Amino acid sequence: MIEKEKIIQNYIEGYNQFDIDKMIADFDESVVFENIQNGETNMTLNGIKEFAAQAEKAKEYFSARKQTITSLIQDEITAIVEIDYYAVLAIDFPNGLKAGQELNMKGKSIFQFSDNKIVRLADMS
Repeated sequence: MIEKEKIIQNYIEGYNQFDIDKMIADFDESVVFENIQNGETNMTLNGIKEFAAQAEKAKEYFSARKQTITSLIQDEITAIVEIDYYAVLAIDFPNGLKAGQELNMKGKSIFQFSDNKIVRLADMS
């Protein structure tokens, strides 16, 4: 189970460093990513290429960002990670958020594994 913790830590370090290659280093080719806000799925990506393209695009949205793990519970297949999230927006958003505005949120990421590869990732806020 320590291996899964290292994989998750590597993903989060890559995220915090805006390093897409590091983020996807332990992804399965057919990884499924879901972003869920207020209980509703607002994005689903299928495959490592779709995820990498979206992650590259999302880099433009933030001048800084950091996920910090506050708890991690895992079994053989799944890891549930609670996260404190901090970001500084780099652009104005249509919902009224402005460039330079800071975000502080709590969230949860659920990682599912097969053969020490991430096959599904769901981010919830």
